[in-house]
Parts: sequence; structure tokens; C-alpha cells
Amino acid sequence: MKKNTYQIAVLMIAVAAVSSSGGYWLAHQNNGAQTMHSETAGPTTQVERKALYWYDPMMPSQRFDKPGKSPFMDMQLVPKYADEQADDAGIKIDAGIAQNLGMRTAKVERGSLSATVNAVASVQLNDRQVAIVQSRSSGFVERVYARAPGDVVVRGAPLVDLLIPEWAGAQSEFLAVLKTNDPALVQAARERLQLLGMSSDLISRVEKSGRPQTVVTIVAPIAGLIQTLDIRSGMTVTAGAPLTKINGLDSVWLEAAVPEVQAGQINVGGKLEARFSAYPGENFTGKILAVLPETNADSRTLRVRIELPNRDGRLKPGMYAQINLDAGKAAPGLLVPSEAVIRTGTRNVLLVTTGDGRYQPVEVQLGQEADGKSIVLGGVTEGQQVVTSGQFLIDSEASLKGVLARLNTSSSSTAATAQAALNETTGKIESLKGLEITLSHGPVKTLGWGPMTMTFKLAQPDMASGLKTGDRVHFSFSEKNGDYVIEKLDRSAP
Repeated sequence: MKKNTYQIAVLMIAVAAVSSSGGYWLAHQNNGAQTMHSETAGPTTQVERKALYWYDPMMPSQRFDKPGKSPFMDMQLVPKYADEQADDAGIKIDAGIAQNLGMRTAKVERGSLSATVNAVASVQLNDRQVAIVQSRSSGFVERVYARAPGDVVVRGAPLVDLLIPEWAGAQSEFLAVLKTNDPALVQAARERLQLLGMSSDLISRVEKSGRPQTVVTIVAPIAGLIQTLDIRSGMTVTAGAPLTKINGLDSVWLEAAVPEVQAGQINVGGKLEARFSAYPGENFTGKILAVLPETNADSRTLRVRIELPNRDGRLKPGMYAQINLDAGKAAPGLLVPSEAVIRTGTRNVLLVTTGDGRYQPVEVQLGQEADGKSIVLGGVTEGQQVVTSGQFLIDSEASLKGVLARLNTSSSSTAATAQAALNETTGKIESLKGLEITLSHGPVKTLGWGPMTMTFKLAQPDMASGLKTGDRVHFSFSEKNGDYVIEKLDRSAP
């Protein structure tokens, strides 16, 4: 029994020894492998990305100094890392994001714009074909013919019968003078009747009939549209009183509103074509009369007046037409889609692709615009790719990085560049630790920042001497190697 017990104890000791030695050998081998790996690949260090601030993609102008939930939207804040700030020349957008947003690009091409300006016009009466019918002497309205405003009459159509009593005596004297057969007296009497307002036709009828004609029929002097008819039977009229207004319809005017940027391309006297929805497939040819010297302040357009023949009377006032205005010789140059241009009001910007998902904002000068394309006078070259849709994403990212704000930075000298890169604001000191100072500051207009609390670095250790937590300061800072460094720091009035 004791012998068996002794053998079992020896066996357990042996197993333990083997296990211990095996574990030592395995650990030694692992350490050796690690040592060899270290010698082969070199020391491995994990680089931690530094977050400069956090922001809400839906409100990119607001920055936060720590992560958390957005106060604007039901979403987490997104970090902006220092290594993303290193490239000041452009903005990098992930290819997957660009594809999901349907971002499109177009090539800068050389070509010519169409020399035709397209616009919408409305038909109006030709104010140069207006006849005002008046009473030449005082009298009474005996009859008004069946006329009303809006009626179209032919030339010579009767309008109204007037009784003019004062003509009776003059016509009787004229008939008496005719019996004298004295040519001089007859001519003098005839001229007196004309001065009283009688027409040559009326005088001839008096002479032929031998009786006074005191009731005169007023007829339409031209064919056209009756615009006003201010007489009724039984009315008393005075000399010079307007009876009716007739507008001719032989020709009509088209008035089009043309943007002021295109108004300078219109040639007065040039030909054009007009198309009416009432007459599909038919073109009407007209002539440009004038570009009226008055700009609509709300729509920034100028009125262009065109004359169209209307001998058949098919064109009615109020009709709308599509017109093509002759704008002269087409202008050649570099062309980009007009939708690609970001217009800020003070400058025009194109977003140019530089490859590898990067986009560069470029300020450009624009020329003529037509048919959805714009001529670029400077800033890009032929063959470059520009963004035509999804600019809002890149514009937002550029605002976060301050890239657009640096478009106006002067490159004439290093000193001027450094001066232009400074951003100024005021704030309150929250804490001071060596070269780091935490400030709750107001808006920074040059970067588009709102009020926030963030940590800056001091350019000089003694800049904050004499200052303490709670003091209000005015400071200027710039961006260097992903950090915001205060260059000037002064105590401000409380």
C-alpha cells in the first residue's frame, strides 16, 4: 500500500515538472518571437488622432469643445481631427459619401455660347396707332350708334350724330355768298366754315344740297379697337371734348422682360421669331424697336419692345409668346455649367476636383451666360473638372476649414500672409495651464464660428502674465500645425 502511494507521488511530481518546463519553454518561444518581430518590423506605436472640436453636420458653423449629443438635431456630434486640417489647399470628401449624395462633375470646355436670348413676352396694343375723336364745336348728342368699348370697327364706321346749332348761321351765309358768284367771297366763306370745325366733305354736302347741315355724323378715322366711348344720347358736348379712343390693330407690340446681364447683347433693329401657344408650329417674325431705359428693381430685368405685323388680327392683347432675340455674334471662351457656380454676392466660386476625392474652391470671373452655361474669364483652365451638384456639402466643409475665407488672402509677402491669417475676438479666461489657455469666446467672423469654449496655445509663455481666471481679454490667433495659437493677448475692458 505504501509502495503504491510512493509511486503515485513520484508520478505527480514528474507531471508537474514537465508542465512547468513546457510552460517556460512556450513563454520563452513567444518572447523570442516577439523579440524577432520587434527586430524585424521595428517598434509599433498607435498614433492617437487629435480632435480639434466637435460639430453638428446640419449646423456646421457651430463648434463644441467636447463630444456629446447635438442641441439642434437628434444625433451625436462629429469630431474634426487635426490631420484633416493639414491640407489647406482643398477639402477631401469620402468617395462613398459623394456617391450617395449624387455628386456630379463636368469638364471645363472651350466653345461659344448661343447668340440668341430666349424670353417670354406678352402682346400689347401699339400705342403709336392711336386716334382720339373729339367734338370740334359745342352741341348735343342726338344718336349713338351700336358701339361699345372692345368693339373692332373699320375705317369710316359711324360712331355718333351731333347737333351743332352754331353751324346753322354760318352755313346759311355760305349759301348766300354762293349766289353772288364772286370767287373771292365764296373762298372766304368756305375758309370760315373750315375754321368752325366743318370737314371738307360736310361743306361739299351743304354746297350740293343748298340746305344747312347742322347734324353731323362722326365716323372712325382709322380701323381698330374702341378703347373708350364716353358719350350717350342726349349729352351736351363742348368743343374739344373727347368722344372716343380707337387703337389700330395693323401691328402689335410684344414686351419681354430680359435679365439685365443679357440686355446688353440685344441689337435694336434686329429681327426675331415669336411662337404662340394659340398657333402651334407657326413662327411670327418681328423687329426689335427698343430696350426701354428703365430697370425693374425687384426682378432686375429690362423691358424690350418688339413690333409684330397683325394684318389679319390674329394676335390679341394679353397673349403670351416665346421669343428668340438676336443677340449678335456668339462669344467664344471657356464654358462651365451655370449650376456649378456658387454665387456669394461678392464673388463667384467654382469647386474644382484635384483628384483622390479632394476639391479646391477657386474664385473665378464670369462673362456671358446663356443656355445654362457661363463663360469663365479667369480662374480655371480647359480640361479641369468642376462640381455641378452637391456643392452644399463641400461648401459646408470648406466653411469648417476656413478654406473659402482664405481665398482673399494676399500672397504678396510672408508678412502680409501672416497678418491676413489672424482671427480676432474677445472672451473670458476659464483656466490657465502653462502654454494652454481655455477661453469662452464670442463669434469669430473670419472663420464663421459661433460663441464657444475651447483651448488655445500661447505663442509666448509670458503672454498671460498678470492675467487670471475670470479676466476678459481680446486676442488674435492663427492656425499652426492643427493647433490654434494665440499671437496677441490683451486685457479688455469689463
